Amino acid sequence: MPSFDIVSEVDKTEVKNAVEQTNKEVGTRFDFKGTDARVEQAELELTVFADNEFQLDQVQDILNGKLSKRGVDIRCLEISEKIEKVGGNKVKRACKVKVGVETELAKKIVKILKDSKMKVQGSIQGDTVRVSGAKRDDLQAAIALVRKSIPDFPLQYQNFRD
Repeated sequence: MPSFDIVSEVDKTEVKNAVEQTNKEVGTRFDFKGTDARVEQAELELTVFADNEFQLDQVQDILNGKLSKRGVDIRCLEISEKIEKVGGNKVKRACKVKVGVETELAKKIVKILKDSKMKVQGSIQGDTVRVSGAKRDDLQAAIALVRKSIPDFPLQYQNFRD
């Protein structure tokens, strides 16, 4: 019985490279001379530091550009709306890189597949959704349906088996 997995993954090395490129560009730009603007990374937690909110937004834009150039989908970033004061006039903002299909989204995908009356079954397996069906064409139609139904979250379709 053919099947495939719906996952949401991010290449950690590409995120690390994008953070390093962002810090390098911030260090060489004239408008950031003498400032404490930088991006720090702890696994999939990013923290953007700057002297004021305008510079914070500038560093965030540079980071977003570097991530997209390296093939990391920006929709996987969960950027905090809360800007924290660090000390003096310095500020920071937290960004979290989302990995894995959350339970709520997985349930929504399974419900979409059931409501479509297609001859496929979706099952939640940890942070992935396994979709299986009798025919390969049904699975390809299921992929198209999920892509159309959930445009706001980066999903990958992997492990296609006949």
